[in-house]
Amino acid sequence: MHRFANPGRFLRLSGRVQPWLIGAAVLTLGIGLPWGLFLSPPDYQQGDTVRIMYVHVPMAWLAMGGYTGLAVTAILSLIWRHPLADLAARELSPVGAAATAMCLATGSLWGKPMWGTWWVWDARLTSVLVLFFLWLGHAALVRAFDDAERGARMGAILALVGAVNVPIVKFSVDWWNTLHQPASVTRLNAPGLHVDILYPLLVCALGFTLAFMALVLARTRAAVMERRIRTLQIAAARRAEEPGNAPLDARLAGDLA
Repeated sequence: MHRFANPGRFLRLSGRVQPWLIGAAVLTLGIGLPWGLFLSPPDYQQGDTVRIMYVHVPMAWLAMGGYTGLAVTAILSLIWRHPLADLAARELSPVGAAATAMCLATGSLWGKPMWGTWWVWDARLTSVLVLFFLWLGHAALVRAFDDAERGARMGAILALVGAVNVPIVKFSVDWWNTLHQPASVTRLNAPGLHVDILYPLLVCALGFTLAFMALVLARTRAAVMERRIRTLQIAAARRAEEPGNAPLDARLAGDLA
């Protein structure tokens, strides 16, 4: 793992992967969203309201899966001191918070016609709301300290503590009597969806996952480059203060070139 922690190696590798990742995301979503939103049949009970699921379900999976990834970066940061783990976690939390917010918003849009209300303090809904606050808390905490390393340590601790909520979100419909329907896709016996609905849902989920990964990768690349430029600026400023050295702007231009 530490072989990929070198910023230069990471930038070179991610630079080759990112265009393919973006292209795959655009292609998959270009197929999945029209298939699900316009071409798939309505549900026999929910009617056309079921089409919200093609966005809602992938966002719910990304909210949980993304937070699991955040916990992994926390382990890499706290135990192995992985140099890129802190940057990846810092850039992951805003994207994860946005996915969770989309999950809550689309769930409310579905709940109004199905349940007759925008929100209920259901176990699943409440645990996802807690997950959203955990995402926001991590995003704010890592940026709350002047010492970036200290903020990263505090954020990693919060990520590990908050990971306890992920299985609660997942199994809340099994542990408690809730209004939210139980799992339809990941049941052990067989999916509870017809293939005409299941297949476009899986394509949409893959497309949103690829887009999520591409966005996090792009943000992490930008953070690495920003840190490298800042390091060069500091080094150039120190050299410029030494007698006989070139002015700061000329030294920095030479380093960046």
